[in-house]
Amino acid sequence: MALRRRSVALATLLILSACARATHAPTLAADPVAQATLAQIYFWRARPGQLDAYTRYVREVAEPIDREAQRRGAFLSVATYLANDSTLPWTHMRVFLLRDSAQLAGLSAALSAAGERLQPDSVKRREQSAYSATLRDRVGGTVARLVH
Repeated sequence: MALRRRSVALATLLILSACARATHAPTLAADPVAQATLAQIYFWRARPGQLDAYTRYVREVAEPIDREAQRRGAFLSVATYLANDSTLPWTHMRVFLLRDSAQLAGLSAALSAAGERLQPDSVKRREQSAYSATLRDRVGGTVARLVH
């Protein structure tokens, strides 16, 4: 378990370091990512034999929801990372960059609302949710502050 925590901590530090370096690059003042102060990070593990199916689900289902939520100001940017190291407890890490604690507080509701706008049929949404549960398990999450 300590190894898993260290692996997650190391991965988190690497990603946040990359995000922090990205915000130090010369940017235009209007660049919304340069305004990021927080990151909501979710760790998921694809179930055995479901890596490709879950990756496809992220691309085809989650990313359109993300775009809709982002378009309405729910967060500044999102990236999904796929682990190369099979010893890590996660296969997919999703990093949402946020302007402030208000965006953080509203993120979950904004993503749910975006999902409802894209798929207004509640039965189909429940089916999507049930399907996603067959593909992956949540193995953790954290909120981190970006260092500028």
